[in-house]
Amino acid sequence: MFWTKRVVIGDGERGLVYRNRQFEQVLAAGVYRWFDPFGRIEVKTFNIAMPEYAGHDVDALIARLGERLDEVFVRVDLEADEVGLVMRNGKLEDVLAPGMRRLYWRGLVEVAVERVSLADGLELRADVLMRLRQLGLLSRVAVAVEVPAEFAGLVFIDGKLARVLEAGSYAFWNFRKNVVAQTIDLRVQSMEVSGQELLTRDKVSLRVNLAASIRITDPVAAVTRVAKHGDYVYRELQYGLRKAVAAKTLDELLGDKASLDADIFAYVHGRVGEFGTEVLGVGVKDVILPGEMKDILNSVVQAEKSAQANVIRRREEANATRSLLNTAKLIEGSPVLMRLKELEALEKVTEKIGSMTVFGGLDGVVKQLVTMKQ
Repeated sequence: MFWTKRVVIGDGERGLVYRNRQFEQVLAAGVYRWFDPFGRIEVKTFNIAMPEYAGHDVDALIARLGERLDEVFVRVDLEADEVGLVMRNGKLEDVLAPGMRRLYWRGLVEVAVERVSLADGLELRADVLMRLRQLGLLSRVAVAVEVPAEFAGLVFIDGKLARVLEAGSYAFWNFRKNVVAQTIDLRVQSMEVSGQELLTRDKVSLRVNLAASIRITDPVAAVTRVAKHGDYVYRELQYGLRKAVAAKTLDELLGDKASLDADIFAYVHGRVGEFGTEVLGVGVKDVILPGEMKDILNSVVQAEKSAQANVIRRREEANATRSLLNTAKLIEGSPVLMRLKELEALEKVTEKIGSMTVFGGLDGVVKQLVTMKQ
């Protein structure tokens, strides 16, 4: 009839009847008719395949349904320190923030809500972490921390250090508390201090480049006791280099770089060790002199090398003369040795002659040779 309202509720639907904008009843699947000449009845239908109740009158429904609420809805009313894990047909599908109130339709989808107390800790279970990451919800409800191998993770809750994490995957609820995570590299790192203009003890200006190998051994001390750990280590390397160079002359620096490295290492190792850093090695890469000082040093080196060459030459000449004197003394006392020396001399002469005719035998040649020398 004209004044009759007809409503059909499908198998996957539920209906809420409002008369004069006040909730009256819940409709299951079926066909319903009301005599409504003045249009005072309104029926809202809901698809319960999406079980979360989407209306804005949750509190009114709870109050009007009373004890009958559990027949129609699954009620969730979280405390201020609880997180709700919404399970649909046994699978985690959503997360409810602390203090939230929700209604879920019963019937088509099995809905259960697991309560997680934040008082027991903020870290997510591994299975919850994996599922939320799969759903793309992790970054919305938690702070995720990925700690690679040879790294350490520091978790601060409300500004206080809460945990030190080893390599692995972690997540912490970001409800009610401010959670900040930081990863620290524990691998050996190189650091360079380049282009340092310094004065030696004898007032020579030079430029020095320094390289160091460092490693963080205590990530808590490195982060909490120094504002900027890298800047602090760099500055201490600068100070150590300046102190070591200022204590040595130019000749000492150029003659023994190992002692310079040892002095810098001793200074820096003592300064940064208490802040969770180990210095593995320090080395001066380059010592660059001004142009005029380089020319002077080259002249000095050239003079030194020339003097050394002269000493070596004189020593060799003296050795040669001493050897000739010893040979002469041996020849003087041995006719046979004299004869051998004569034959050696004859051999050297014949090497320079294309052809030779000998008369009188070998003795004649030797005698004539000796006569000629005499």
